[in-house]
Amino acid sequence: MEPSLETKAMKSALLAASVSVVGAWLLAWPIQMLSGTGPGSTKRISFPQATASPELVEQGRQFYNMSCSHCHAEDAHGGEEGPDLHNLAISNSHIAIVVKKGIKGEMPSFAKKYDKAKAAALVSYLRTLK
Repeated sequence: MEPSLETKAMKSALLAASVSVVGAWLLAWPIQMLSGTGPGSTKRISFPQATASPELVEQGRQFYNMSCSHCHAEDAHGGEEGPDLHNLAISNSHIAIVVKKGIKGEMPSFAKKYDKAKAAALVSYLRTLK
């Protein structure tokens, strides 16, 4: 005897819900690990609190010119490919995650080029852009 239409629908709905939950977890896990908020994470990327030293900001500006200005323009007001980076409304940790992981189909990952300290310098520079 074949299962009823309701039984088939219920099985399909449960499978879809399970896939959604697992997919969300798989997407969130790397971000939690990088930001230090998830289970198993050990370190957070630390950033200067109020004002970064002029040396750190200058180092970040140099990193920006080497890796970011091609897409975001020299003045960081956005170019043909990248958005304006002035007055970013996301956290320092989120900026560092985007730098390290990239954005699929939009921005490359710079994880091999920028370690935590260099990402922190880049974030320090970006925070000066008003």
